[in-house]
Amino acid sequence: MTDARTLNAWRRWGYRVLPGDLYSYILHMRPAEWPIMAGHTLLGYVLAVGFAGVVRGAWLPQALGALAIWVILLNGGTLAINSVFDKDEGDIGYLNAPPPLPRYLLHFSIALLVIGQLLAFALPAGFQIAYAICFVLSILYSVPPFRFKAVAGVDWVINMWGFGTLTPYAAWAATGRPLDAGHGLVLLAFCPLFAGLYPLTQLYQFDEDRRRGDRTLALILGMRASLIVATLSTLVAFGLFAWGMRLLQVGPKGFALLLPLVLWLAVLLPWLSGHAAWSPKEHQRGMYRALAAWAVTDLTVLYVFAT
Repeated sequence: MTDARTLNAWRRWGYRVLPGDLYSYILHMRPAEWPIMAGHTLLGYVLAVGFAGVVRGAWLPQALGALAIWVILLNGGTLAINSVFDKDEGDIGYLNAPPPLPRYLLHFSIALLVIGQLLAFALPAGFQIAYAICFVLSILYSVPPFRFKAVAGVDWVINMWGFGTLTPYAAWAATGRPLDAGHGLVLLAFCPLFAGLYPLTQLYQFDEDRRRGDRTLALILGMRASLIVATLSTLVAFGLFAWGMRLLQVGPKGFALLLPLVLWLAVLLPWLSGHAAWSPKEHQRGMYRALAAWAVTDLTVLYVFAT
């Protein structure tokens, strides 16, 4: 308990300001991931209205409301409920040295998810449906007897659709704009892109997952096959981006997508060739480098398709 509460200045400040275990509830929502989730969610909004629309503030209240619902309530609730049933003792994604589970974390998690669904009813139907789908997927992913995160392949499918495509689609849907085929392909491309990222997030947790008996995709495939799948999925994603470029006729600026493609390959190929000698910490650093490549991909997609 002492180590978790005093790990860094933010921990010491949080537990000093908030009484009891309140700050533990926030930590298990993993706010360190919120900037990444917020950026990927807002991508859909900017694609829908364009940069000119962002400057004018088009659909801005709806977009900000959708962002808060999706990132804090849906994503935060999902990660908290995941903590309830994982009972991790070591570092996990976006939360090092997790504090002991507070008593009512399960109730808190479910309340976040339900409140988010109720608030979603104030937004267009597309957002309501996307939230409802991800609400169900969150329960199926973490909660026994389903616990699909422990079923290799099913965990992968849930995440590639939930985070990869439905997350930016939710912000697009919040604007009420119908989805055209070209932009649909752009959003769809994030499905295989996350299919490539997801096994990378599991490689440094092999020991934790084995201890719990979870049969994750990465454990079933092994490290080498996981990295091959990640590389092939990334290439499929950029193929879909190229198809979207053709339909939307973006012109020469489409060549900018070569930058994130090169970054992805610069992360994946050395990892594939040297993985056998890497420690869990090195695999974790590789995951964060992949997340940086993802962020560059988001920004480049906006430059190509929203300007």
